[in-house]
Formats: sequence, structure tokens, C-alpha cells
Amino acid sequence: MRTQEMALITRDALLLPDGRLELRLVSPNHLKMIADVYKGKYPLAFGMLKANGNPPCYSSVTQCEIIDFNQLDDNSLSIVLEGKQRVKILSAARQRSGVWMARTLPSCNWSEEPIQGEFELISAALEQFYEVNPDLFELYSNVHLEDASWVSQRWLEVLPLYNKDKLKLMNQPDCHQTMEFVLELIKSHAD
Repeated sequence: MRTQEMALITRDALLLPDGRLELRLVSPNHLKMIADVYKGKYPLAFGMLKANGNPPCYSSVTQCEIIDFNQLDDNSLSIVLEGKQRVKILSAARQRSGVWMARTLPSCNWSEEPIQGEFELISAALEQFYEVNPDLFELYSNVHLEDASWVSQRWLEVLPLYNKDKLKLMNQPDCHQTMEFVLELIKSHAD
């Protein structure tokens, strides 16, 4: 496996493989970075914000692609990112422009697996969550409610958990612990 340099964008949010997230960019430095990503100078990675961190995110980040963008009325830029590959930050440095660049190494994405038995409840609950939150649902052209990994990762992205707790779940070798956690959460609120 070889390392790769990536531009780093951070927010207090989580983006995992096959997930989508809409961001608003105002800073000229970030706009220039996005232009450089489009020109193929380097790939883009999205990291979950870590307070007082150096770099300003946890070391597990997701390489992503910009799949859509719009200029907003206030001249800021709205971009939609799609997560592709989990990567680990080996080192990072802040450029004079204020943009962070990171040396990364690929990590394993969770494998697809069918959602079965009582875990179908977390899939149905996610479908209901998207019905109540159409702005999130509209980001997806395809939903994979039959795939346990896809469903688990979408729950991690939207659950109101501390980032360090999300990190513990997402750093597991597969989606099973996340599925158990979400199922217990749903059952505890159903009583």
C-alpha cells in the first residue's frame, strides 16, 4: 500500500464510504483548494473535527469526491461530497493558505453484507428517518437498505453521538457492533 497526499477538509460531522454530505464553503482558501482538487492536483479527504487537534480532525478520515456543487446567493459555494475510501492520516501540515494537507494510507472499508433477522428493524428505521429528513434523503440517488454496512454507516453519520464514540464504532473491522448499538438504541426508545 502506498501513501498519498490529500487536501483535508474538516467539520463537526462524519462522512463514511458511500455516504453523502453537503457543505457550504466561504473561505477563499477553501475555494482555491476545491479548484485544485478539480484540476487533479490532489484528492480530497473529509475528517471529523477534533477540538484542539493537530491536525484538526481524528486520524481516521474518508477520501471523497465532489459529486455536485452550486454557487449560492451569497456567493459562497455549496458542495456535495461522496465518501469513497477510508484512509488513515500518517502526518499533516497546515499550508500558508490555512489549508491542511495530509499524508494518508488506505484503510479497509466495511464489506457489503445482507441485513437479516431482527436487524431489518434498523433498516426500516433509517428509511423512516429519511422520510422525516427529506433534505438528507435527496442527497442519494440510490439507497441500499438491504446492505448492513451501508445502513450502519448512514446511522453513524446521523446519530447525535460524541465524535470519539463514533470513532470507536467506525474503527471496528465490520459493521456488527454498530448494528447491535443501533438496534439496542431503537429498542430502548420503543419501550
